[in-house]
Amino acid sequence: MEESREAFDRLRLIRSENIGPVTYRQLIRRFGSAARALAAIPELAARGGGRSPRIADARQIESELQTIRGLGARLLFLGDSAYPSLLAELGNAPPVLLWLGRPELLQRPMVAMVGARNASAVACRFAHTLANDLAESGIVVVSGLAKGIDTAAHQGSLAAGTIAVIAGGPDIFYPPENAHIQRAIASQGLLLAEQPPGTEPRARHFPYRNRIIAGLARGTVVIEAAPRSGSLITARLAAESGRQVMAVPGSPLDPRSRGCNMLIREGATLVQSADDILEMIRPFDERAEPTHSGHELRADHDQVIIQEASKEDAENIEPTPLVDLLSFTPVPVDELVRQSGLPPSSVQLALLELELAGRLTRHAGARVSLSN
Repeated sequence: MEESREAFDRLRLIRSENIGPVTYRQLIRRFGSAARALAAIPELAARGGGRSPRIADARQIESELQTIRGLGARLLFLGDSAYPSLLAELGNAPPVLLWLGRPELLQRPMVAMVGARNASAVACRFAHTLANDLAESGIVVVSGLAKGIDTAAHQGSLAAGTIAVIAGGPDIFYPPENAHIQRAIASQGLLLAEQPPGTEPRARHFPYRNRIIAGLARGTVVIEAAPRSGSLITARLAAESGRQVMAVPGSPLDPRSRGCNMLIREGATLVQSADDILEMIRPFDERAEPTHSGHELRADHDQVIIQEASKEDAENIEPTPLVDLLSFTPVPVDELVRQSGLPPSSVQLALLELELAGRLTRHAGARVSLSN
């Protein structure tokens, strides 16, 4: 698909201003193709009361595609048959992933392993052994290629199957000292990036990376984590997605164990071996077949019209009532549906128009607010 016109248009849509994962998904569903979605953006933004967002320049997209080809990377779009079904279940699933390595690993059962960057030597050794045991049992280990626990997990599972999800572009080595293992994963395992080539990882990119790690996996295992750490964000995202959350207990005297012990106290499953993890993810066997196909975003325009509000109804929707309900404090979309009395499809369309106009910000947990 990556060499097709539709792929070009989809990448252009993703790279355009004010187009996030939720907006992208809604536009493709509503209009059936990226080309029709791009053409509709100016009118939708005008109805939202703002200027049309900047559409990514076609030359910029062609340059990006050339860079991707030069790296030997490929594109995987939401809706492609190879797109992992568990990740596609997320409402904010990444519209496109850049990959290097072995894409067949995405079709195998996966478990995420995350933890402290400044992990203890004993925790790193345990993570290495645990990842190796899981990999030898046919489980692909997913992590974020950070220092500490992530690195140990990748090293332990590299020979049998590991996936690294990075926060920057696929050509950026971060941290720099992990360049060798990143190259190894890109050839022996699978390297995934949501950001375009040349993107240096920034603080805002890591929560997006974490949602992919949690979304790919049947469960997330945390090994050493501070109470306010990215590892606990990944665990929370896993829980919100209905996945298993597991933690390895540690000494109450070690600050690096407080996050894991807190997770266990709050209901996470205590695990001490690969067998414990395998026992926890077995219920997912029934979900091995996706509940809804990754093909759901294909350009079947008749089905799109059936699923969404009719064109006539859409033309009569005004965003003003929702603007009155919105503030700078995030509110759940479901609450807007309840208070407005409008059909959910009408609310979603109005929010889409406001977002394209630059007047709406989406937050985690299907919440929205007016933009500052």
